[in-house]
Amino acid sequence: MIRVLASRWQGSVLVCGKCSKKLGGGFGEKGRTPLAKMLRAVLGLKKGRKAERGVVEVKCLGVCPKNAVVMVDGARPNRWLLVPAGADASEVVATLTER
Repeated sequence: MIRVLASRWQGSVLVCGKCSKKLGGGFGEKGRTPLAKMLRAVLGLKKGRKAERGVVEVKCLGVCPKNAVVMVDGARPNRWLLVPAGADASEVVATLTER
């Protein structure tokens, strides 16, 4: 029997974990914060299904750019984003929220 579990997610963002690990984080004031953690903090999100939006760090998305992290907005899966190391948090959030 398949059970359905309720979630508050209005959207999802996939972040490549392998890219984040290669950069050693690469974001935040000291450049050590992973992109997924920075996004959750800036957007004021909790972890898990009770968050307004899901930020999920996946194993690898297979693109592997140099000095950047691959990110996919679940609302627009046809548009993958390459976020350079040290990118400003407000710029990343603006890119996610633009239609």
